[in-house]
Amino acid sequence: IFTAPPHPSFGGAALIDSDARLVGIGSLMVADAVAESYLPGNMFVPIDVLVPIIDELVSRGRASTPSRPWLGIYPEEIIAGLRVTRVAADSPATRAGIETDDIVLAVAGRKITSLEDFYRRVWALGDAGIAVPLTVLRGAETKEITVHSSDRYDWLRILSPER
Repeated sequence: IFTAPPHPSFGGAALIDSDARLVGIGSLMVADAVAESYLPGNMFVPIDVLVPIIDELVSRGRASTPSRPWLGIYPEEIIAGLRVTRVAADSPATRAGIETDDIVLAVAGRKITSLEDFYRRVWALGDAGIAVPLTVLRGAETKEITVHSSDRYDWLRILSPER
């Protein structure tokens, strides 16, 4: 669920509908809260997504399901694909040679159509630790770059209870 305009204090805030029901919990600010525009806003996680894992979130700080692959890129949608706006330091993408302003065109040989499509294609390859083949446009040159994903929690250096 996305709202606009953005507010920096909405992380953890309740999103209440017109019938005074809790429908979401504030997560983060995003650059493109409105589809096909660059209108910033806030992202709220729908409450029905949280209810099944709330006990784990409270007790462990995260769900017990296997971690999804994390690359360490911060992309934005453009007409040609996804432009890499930032690459996290010491991330899988940095080690693979992904650079700011690279354009990601495809994941595992399949053209991507949106940010959502990109993440779904990456996550469909498997859990954290899998290799993610990307087709990247850098300037006028197309490159095939494989990023060996990781668990974002390892990069954040946050210890989960089982570690």
